[in-house]
Amino acid sequence: THRNSSLDPAERLLHSDFHEVRLFALLLLVHRYESQVREREAIYRLYLGNTTHINNWDLVDSSAPQIVGAHLFKRERSILDTLSRSGALWERRIAILATVYFIRREQYADTLRIVEHLLHDPEDLMHKAAAWMLREIGKRDLAVEIGFLNRHSRQMTRTMLRYANETLDEPLRQRYLRGEV
Repeated sequence: THRNSSLDPAERLLHSDFHEVRLFALLLLVHRYESQVREREAIYRLYLGNTTHINNWDLVDSSAPQIVGAHLFKRERSILDTLSRSGALWERRIAILATVYFIRREQYADTLRIVEHLLHDPEDLMHKAAAWMLREIGKRDLAVEIGFLNRHSRQMTRTMLRYANETLDEPLRQRYLRGEV
């Protein structure tokens, strides 16, 4: 548990049956994480201890980078590999979305490793998230994205490949889609 009674109200909100209340709780935790340095460890632990309540794409996307990614930026990151192999879809999404924080700071290794693991994920939602992260990398370093696509495009699901290469120039996109690269 987080052992910080000032976070108890946010945790209670996170346990709500109502999606919007859980979203509010997560946005509150993001704000607290960013503004209350002394609470960061407790917020991070509360977050990971309550992943069963972070159970929709928007809940993950609006909080994982700012809490999990920010917390792990200068720390050991093996928890991301554990989460990316979880049987829980939303924990896998937390793993890949947390890396947005790293991508924005031009660190791509964790993202690429997790995307590689997610190539064979059973969930279409995960293929879309992984491809989105590849596009985010490509916005900053196109060569890194192309290098990944060159190595893995034939293993990618059609959805992942289409999402990953949607910002590339049309002739190159078509070559990937036809399996010529």
